[in-house]
Amino acid sequence: MLRSSRSRHRATSMSVIRKTPQEIAKMRVAGRLTAEVLDYVTAHVRAGVTTAELDRLCHDYIVGVQGCIPAPLNYAPPGYQPYPNSICASINHQVCHGVPGERPLRNGDIVNLDITVISDGYHGDSSRMFQIGETSLQARRLCVVSFECLWLGIVQVRAGAHLGDIGHAIQKHAEQSGYSVVREFCGHGIGARFHEEPQVLHYGRPHTGMTLEAGMIFTIEPMINAGKAAVKTMADGWTIVTKDHSLSAQWEHTVLVTESGYEVLTVSPATPPPPGWIGQSG
Repeated sequence: MLRSSRSRHRATSMSVIRKTPQEIAKMRVAGRLTAEVLDYVTAHVRAGVTTAELDRLCHDYIVGVQGCIPAPLNYAPPGYQPYPNSICASINHQVCHGVPGERPLRNGDIVNLDITVISDGYHGDSSRMFQIGETSLQARRLCVVSFECLWLGIVQVRAGAHLGDIGHAIQKHAEQSGYSVVREFCGHGIGARFHEEPQVLHYGRPHTGMTLEAGMIFTIEPMINAGKAAVKTMADGWTIVTKDHSLSAQWEHTVLVTESGYEVLTVSPATPPPPGWIGQSG
């Protein structure tokens, strides 16, 4: 789950919470637990299952097995009704914040599951794409390119880099691949609060924006559309869809800025590894 950049303002490094070693340790635990929920639910994501059932499975695992709290449940930022579920499940042309329901997943669908776990007062936030049965070439390519966009953004992260470096890398790869980047929603700082500064745009110019400092933690979660970038909100007040009904895909990680690079916090044994051709640091 992410917030809108429609009301964005200029944050400064003074307004960003740099985490202490103790807080970073708690964020590592929250991130690992978040990724483990995605590992657990993977076996259940198949044709015939409803997203409401996936929501129930994740809720029961987070609460009953992990002893944690699903952050989206009853989350109500200003201007929104409380979110009614424990996960977000966005199918096909749904971009983000998809409210789970009784529609069964079908062969050929793609679906994003977005999980946020609160452990010992700290948040982990991650999402993955899932392909149901035999998907179209277009759907498969979109899922791959959006994953590459995520990692091209992540590898820009290091102390001394700029937020604009992240957005530029994502935007360049998406547009060169024939896709568009959603601009109304963005990544965000995260810690004891679900959403903190800075806002992490998935488009931009290199060497612009806030300078990154070690100890900052934020999400990178590009939403990539097969068609145009324009989106709209459905009647439930939460689910965001593409205006042209084109497919959309998104992946997300929670990332710590280190002196020499980055550390991805939302990792677990079954977390998909980065694309082999993308250089890494950290």
